[in-house]
Amino acid sequence: MAAAVRLGRRSVRGRAAACLSCSGRFFSRGPNVLHQDSSAPQAAFFSPLQKVMLPPNTFQGKVAFITGGGTGIGKGMATTLSSLGAMCVIASRKLDVLKGAAEEISSKTGNKVHAIQCDVRDPASVKNAVAEIIQVAGHPNIVINNAAGNFISPSERLSANAWKTITDIVLNGTAFVTLEIGKELIKVQKGAAFLAITTIYAESGSGFVLPSASAKAGVEAMSKSLAAEWGKYGMRFNVIQPGPIKTKGAFSRLDPTGSFEKKIIDRIPCGRLGTVEEIANLAAYLCSDYAAWVNGAVIRLDGGEYVSMAGEFNDLKKVTKEQWDMMEAMIRKTKGS
Repeated sequence: MAAAVRLGRRSVRGRAAACLSCSGRFFSRGPNVLHQDSSAPQAAFFSPLQKVMLPPNTFQGKVAFITGGGTGIGKGMATTLSSLGAMCVIASRKLDVLKGAAEEISSKTGNKVHAIQCDVRDPASVKNAVAEIIQVAGHPNIVINNAAGNFISPSERLSANAWKTITDIVLNGTAFVTLEIGKELIKVQKGAAFLAITTIYAESGSGFVLPSASAKAGVEAMSKSLAAEWGKYGMRFNVIQPGPIKTKGAFSRLDPTGSFEKKIIDRIPCGRLGTVEEIANLAAYLCSDYAAWVNGAVIRLDGGEYVSMAGEFNDLKKVTKEQWDMMEAMIRKTKGS
């Protein structure tokens, strides 16, 4: 583990998280977001919108609980939900960071944001946090499991503690939060929309992030299992798999020299990286009543990166027109099977 390049739980969400600073119009890039200037010509067709998708007051009277809500994607989702009328409760281990984020979001949206300290790895901490949520805000209508951790390392260098650190945060933490809140909701006969933030390699697997890939796959299996089982209680469970979103905190650890950024963009058919706003808008939709029939879904938001890497012949995009002319002539001359 010492030899691994560590992507800390508080600085990176395992999905390349980003900080979002919300203006009076709700969306503007914060100082920690390194929005790339892509040279890919197709990127002009896929410019990201920087505004809230849903109507004002979509979440009026609703309570949203977001783990890892003080920074990055979690903060972005909390900002969007708050701007749409939700009373947000954000949680993580660092209370000072949470309080700062809560004050910032509330000052710009005009809605109260509560900060509650919680270590998702500890069932007792989760239980106490859930009791506090219910006391200060009521039973949550929206639960977003966003807290995560990751590091890159050859799998042969992983220690038992390295494995446990990530699986405790990602898989066990999501389970503890989901089961604790779910049981409380069942007691009072209230429903809720649950959302988990995973990654595209939860589906494919990936070398060098073995604990994260395994834990995220478990989160997806848990979400689909509960979608089938707890619908009868009025609960829905969905998942977002974000592709790469460039931020200072994430890319300084994933790509400190900047040498891989162009390669990442080259394999994304839309020709650019993603934005926090796009994640936040999709999250808001999935947690809203507009998505009342969306349950057990796993949705990729990656500009087509996954399918680009998966296709057997996708590298043929590098073939020039002249080379195609030559190959087509050769193919036409082929006889027999």
